[in-house]
Amino acid sequence: MLDTVKDFCDGFLSLGVPGFDLAVYRDGECIIRHTNGYSDLENKVRMTGKEKYNIYSCSKSITCTAALQLWEKGLFSLEDELSLYLPEFKEMTVKTEDGIKKADNPILIKHLFEMTAGLSYATSSPSIKKCFEDTNGRCPTRETIKYIANEPLLFEPGDRWHYSLCHDVLGALIEVISGEKFEDYLENHIFAPLGMNDTTFDPHKIQVESLAEQYRFKEGKAVNIGKNLVEYRLGRDYVSGGAGGVSTVDDYIKFLEGLRQMKLLKPETLTLMSKDRLTPHQKRTFWTEKTHGYGLGVRCPKEDKIYTDFGWGGAAGAYHAVDMENGLSLYLGMHLLSSPAQGLRTLIYRLVKAVLFGTEDFSNIQKEISALCDYNLTY
Repeated sequence: MLDTVKDFCDGFLSLGVPGFDLAVYRDGECIIRHTNGYSDLENKVRMTGKEKYNIYSCSKSITCTAALQLWEKGLFSLEDELSLYLPEFKEMTVKTEDGIKKADNPILIKHLFEMTAGLSYATSSPSIKKCFEDTNGRCPTRETIKYIANEPLLFEPGDRWHYSLCHDVLGALIEVISGEKFEDYLENHIFAPLGMNDTTFDPHKIQVESLAEQYRFKEGKAVNIGKNLVEYRLGRDYVSGGAGGVSTVDDYIKFLEGLRQMKLLKPETLTLMSKDRLTPHQKRTFWTEKTHGYGLGVRCPKEDKIYTDFGWGGAAGAYHAVDMENGLSLYLGMHLLSSPAQGLRTLIYRLVKAVLFGTEDFSNIQKEISALCDYNLTY
């Protein structure tokens, strides 16, 4: 029956996805490893399962894990004001209907994790452009965050959920609190201990030529856009906590298993990370409010526990899920921005659960698939 999951993913190719790589683990054992399609569509190079990808926002879960390691050591509180560590955030302004005014409330560290700080995702804002000019295109991480703090907030901190550069700022916070460069902290405390030898956030260690070809889905087809990270590398020395990672499926599943097996965080910390924290007001702007809550940097189970996974996804098709209750971890790798399969990724996890545990009738999932696209899947 697990072939049903493979068949479902194979259907991505008919939608225009060049290739994909899927790994599913149960209780520490690989139960699905399935690749199909091409890593290089133009030259018809088949997927091997060893491809390196820009993982985009799947970087966020790594960054939040790193920050929580420091929280476990008592080096900061979630309720601390961010300005205690990054002073440039002491006097913030905020956009209002009456113009820009001084913010009434401070940004707390928890707001960075929760995406409720009021920041934007404007990677070409006037302040970032000035940073690029002032640093001759280097944009060192810590220095760049000082410039980002000059931009007015979109709303008062804590008011609502809004996807933004929050986890990039969290990367700078890790740098200040740990005393290590952000990318070095990740290497020393996550990647090296787990044997993630093909993963890095360090822009100077990323060998672009070794990455799989990268595509954008445009006008019904995959268009090669080059291998570089799109939009989120603000300068030569900038390390994006929210989007700067390069990894393989083999490596990323090590990270997920490291979380699931509590090698990276204590059980109580992992519980805190994967507990819904959004208020009813904040939930109104959260993308997947109907199915999941949002914890400390990850979508997570709601109180109804209909969905028991936590995780996130990336702009180029990457997607991950960890289900502590059922001993599952799942990672999907691909390199296609604006993928037509982007909205179908969550259904992989649901199919796995349906096959293993009978949690859903396949016909219900089929109806959702059909509603999202012209996609036929038989069971």
